[in-house]
Amino acid sequence: MNKILKTATTLLSVYYAYMVEYRAELILWVLAGSLPLILMGAWVQAAQGGNFGFTSVEFARYFLAVFIVRQITVVWVIWEFEREVVEGKLSSRLLQPLDPVWHHVASHLGERIARVPFAIILIGLFFLIYPQAFWIPKITNIILFIIATILAFTLRFVIQYTFAMFAFWTERAAAIENFWFLFYLFLSGMIAPLDVFPPQLKAIILCTPFPYLIDFPASLLVGFNVDITRGFLSIIAWILIFVGVNRILWRQGLKKYSGMGA
Repeated sequence: MNKILKTATTLLSVYYAYMVEYRAELILWVLAGSLPLILMGAWVQAAQGGNFGFTSVEFARYFLAVFIVRQITVVWVIWEFEREVVEGKLSSRLLQPLDPVWHHVASHLGERIARVPFAIILIGLFFLIYPQAFWIPKITNIILFIIATILAFTLRFVIQYTFAMFAFWTERAAAIENFWFLFYLFLSGMIAPLDVFPPQLKAIILCTPFPYLIDFPASLLVGFNVDITRGFLSIIAWILIFVGVNRILWRQGLKKYSGMGA
């Protein structure tokens, strides 16, 4: 256990130091995730002139929660893994007594810690510009939100890492992620809360992994009425499904990678 903790601490500290070197890029990455705050303006105006089931303040709080979730759950592992496979850098990682995935996990966690100050500044500016949206969530909502967001990051990471396995067979594995992102953009709750969708369409979307990546944790923080049990069971089930597929593709992909002379 001590060895595992030491390895984890070392990896995290190394990747955190690496991320801190690129503060300017971190600011750009945080700003790149501010789409929910832009969409918030559109929905706040729409709520004032129509009946969407939410007030303008509720829309503002929801999209702030979406912004927070996005800051925590953003993933880029497919581009890193694709480059490692194409350039042959994965070979050196395979010689280490550590699954290469933990390097990517540490990289993402280190980046999360490094971007926290910039995200807090944007949240503070949000409340300065829109003070009527300020609220203090219930402690139970905060706890459920934290758990759901951690699971959402895990699911997002596992999904993208599974797509990354196709880099063993194609040099454009990232194209799969680009195609997937179109559905993620519209069905995850980033564009609009799922409650504004027609009931039949919402029922179908809830059978996919998309709403549990953003809408579910964001709704928990804001205090919207959601099926908590179904939400957590669904997100755990999807994680297990993609982990299983990932391990199958990993084993088959390594055979292909070794066959290429790696």
